[in-house]
Amino acid sequence: MNLAKIARRRYTVGATPLEFLPNLSRELGGPRIHIKRDDLLGLTSGGNKTRKLEFLMADALARGADTIITTGAVQSNHCRLTLSAAVKEGLKCRLLIEERVEGSYNEEASGNNFLFRLLGAESITPVPGGTDLMTRMETMAQEVIAEGGRPYIVPGGGSNALGALGYVACAEEILTQSFDAGLDIDHVVCASGSGGTHAGLLAGFYGNQSGIPLTGISVRGAKGPQEAKIHGLAQQTLALAGAQLQIPVELSVVRDDFVGPGYSLPTKEMTEAIKLFARTEGILLDPVYTGKTAAGLVGMIQEGSFEKDSDVLFVHTGGSPALYAYPNESLG
Repeated sequence: MNLAKIARRRYTVGATPLEFLPNLSRELGGPRIHIKRDDLLGLTSGGNKTRKLEFLMADALARGADTIITTGAVQSNHCRLTLSAAVKEGLKCRLLIEERVEGSYNEEASGNNFLFRLLGAESITPVPGGTDLMTRMETMAQEVIAEGGRPYIVPGGGSNALGALGYVACAEEILTQSFDAGLDIDHVVCASGSGGTHAGLLAGFYGNQSGIPLTGISVRGAKGPQEAKIHGLAQQTLALAGAQLQIPVELSVVRDDFVGPGYSLPTKEMTEAIKLFARTEGILLDPVYTGKTAAGLVGMIQEGSFEKDSDVLFVHTGGSPALYAYPNESLG
């Protein structure tokens, strides 16, 4: 694989830290837990979408776009960071917000919704859950064209093959850091939502023949369809990166038993995981993605999925601004 052949913007200086979490490891009685701090990526308040946007925004600029169109749920980290990247590149941005939980959109809400307004989104359009989002974004693009503009559509979560290259790059970064630290990673745990992060890591680890097992904790989709989506996207991403390899389907592993009643809806395990990370390591998680992913990590440890003396890496994909819109769910 040679990512240098693909146009890329850079929004982060250097690599994000890979840290050992001694207090959390001790609290849970092993394994040794490490964390990849992608909450510290560049752009407004950081998070995993920044890596994807480095490739997507380079493509938008190469195509001469002047207006970015994207979509996400209420409190979307992806929308926040896409808007931030557009601001940085001097482009306009229009947001399509899907109300996946009926009645959940509040124009005056804190968290990411506040940042949408602060960063100056050209428009924010809420639509009901289940809306055909791509068709609606294509309509928005035609409106931009009719106004004399040049639109570029970024898919939800930045999760196409081009965006997922950001997490091929992250996998390579993790391998370099672990080699430099003399750290033999036994397992990696990440969030599995729109799929770009999970699929990119899968493609990156497999394409570099690392042999590191990867488990995605679903925040929305059921295990079977989510595993199929991740495998397909990882295969497309690997091909785009220039690797002529076939990823075994059994390497796409998703746990869907920590979703709870639905996307963004609180669970007791999520609340406890957020408090645990905050009170042992001073690390903030969010209720929608990383909180449930951490709940999955803790659950896997409690059920004995890892050896006590193994080294497990938790990929922190950011999202802490959403904490301020869910204070009760976050603190219990």
